[in-house]
Amino acid sequence: MDLDRWWNRVTPQTREWLIAHNGEALTPEVVADIGSAGGLVASESWWMGGRGPDGIFLSDAATDWIEERANQE
Repeated sequence: MDLDRWWNRVTPQTREWLIAHNGEALTPEVVADIGSAGGLVASESWWMGGRGPDGIFLSDAATDWIEERANQE
């Protein structure tokens, strides 16, 4: 499921966290909520970034998308 579809399905706390920590490694709780909302974190979606020792990251395009939403709220 694409970011614009799961965005409104995650909890408000997850959206707030994603806005406040945009560009940071996702917490396990955020990953779980995205998955519960239909976002496949293991997918090759445009919004998925890299995985590393610090965790899972969203793509640069996704962080820009989230920043745009934050500026509209």
